[in-house]
Amino acid sequence: MYGSHKDIMHNLKMFFIDGITYMPSMALLSISAVIPYFLSQLGATTFQIALATAITLVGALLTQPVFGVIASRSVIMNKTFGKILLLQRLLFFVFVLLIPVFAGANAVLINLFLIFWSVFNLFVGSYSIFFTPIIVKLLPPDKRGGTRGVGLAIGSFLGVGMSALIPLILSRIAFPYSYMVIFSLGLLFLFVNAVVFLLMRQSKETVPNEPMDTKKYLTQMPATLLESPAFRALIFTCISLAIANSLLTYYTLYAIRVFSASEAHIAAFAGLAVLSGAVAYVIFGFVIDRRGPRLVMIIVAFLITAAGALALTTDSLGLLFVAWALANIGFSGYYFSATLLMGEISPTAKLPLYMGVFSTITMAISAVVVLLLAPVLENMGFSLLFIIVLACGLLSLLINVFVLRKRMAELQSP
Repeated sequence: MYGSHKDIMHNLKMFFIDGITYMPSMALLSISAVIPYFLSQLGATTFQIALATAITLVGALLTQPVFGVIASRSVIMNKTFGKILLLQRLLFFVFVLLIPVFAGANAVLINLFLIFWSVFNLFVGSYSIFFTPIIVKLLPPDKRGGTRGVGLAIGSFLGVGMSALIPLILSRIAFPYSYMVIFSLGLLFLFVNAVVFLLMRQSKETVPNEPMDTKKYLTQMPATLLESPAFRALIFTCISLAIANSLLTYYTLYAIRVFSASEAHIAAFAGLAVLSGAVAYVIFGFVIDRRGPRLVMIIVAFLITAAGALALTTDSLGLLFVAWALANIGFSGYYFSATLLMGEISPTAKLPLYMGVFSTITMAISAVVVLLLAPVLENMGFSLLFIIVLACGLLSLLINVFVLRKRMAELQSP
């Protein structure tokens, strides 16, 4: 099913390079730092900056069914995905080439960016749909974590290096050409990342996908929840963790408003997040290879519960740092293990469909919670935030141990 030993080792190298190249690109094209600063320097309104942030979520959600259908009809998924990624990045590179053409026409550049950024994020809807089925089809269960984890960890540190390079570029190169350089460097990593998928090798014995048209895909999305008790249990396990993880940004706001955190403290928060994530990728990667992703999900739920409890009860900025580290380790572990667990629960031929449902539900609910919680926190304070984090971690832990384990055992029984 996975090809020869040589093919598996080749694909492991490709997934390793995937982690190394993807993480730095996210630093250079960061929606939380670089892009808002770019738009701000162009004179964008608060609404336009918020719109750029919202596009990252809405774009991916809108195209889930489209890419689900494409994935279900794909014979060699890694090559199809590689071509999709190349097209996505080529289109955004067109915007980068337009920056010098419209330098000085700030209003035009803002609108052009929002258009091309929207197109870019429409393609993001393909990521979860394709990525997990590709891993499941190309790598055996005991090879899916460790090597990728090391690659992601190295990529995380490269991302820190790229972040440190950004101020140097901004100070040495005139605006907006400085952003042409920054975006081009980010896209260079992404182009290499796309080629990696084109170079992967799929065995002729790989289980084919069940082809679907758009109508069948959409009508079967609700059916996945009805036909698979294990999938339902996983959805509820992951919704809780996804909500807790989506609230990470509020830890920093809490540190600023309650503990008067300085710029140095915020920089330390950022560095600790990278370090925590890198450690999590390596450790959890090898745990997944030896004990499976469900154990990692249990550890993640415990860590998030502990983070919520510690943040709720502490009156020390130092202990808040500890809670922040625990939360970030949990976030990285969730990101790493949830989709792999999906690969163990979903029928292989229907993985694109199941991943579409999984991504749509978890992303949509997380977005709604974040948007609704913002005004509530203004009136009720941050205690409610950490009560929600604690409750989500505990709920996920209980569902995993008492429900998901049983449902997965039923899948494996004859």
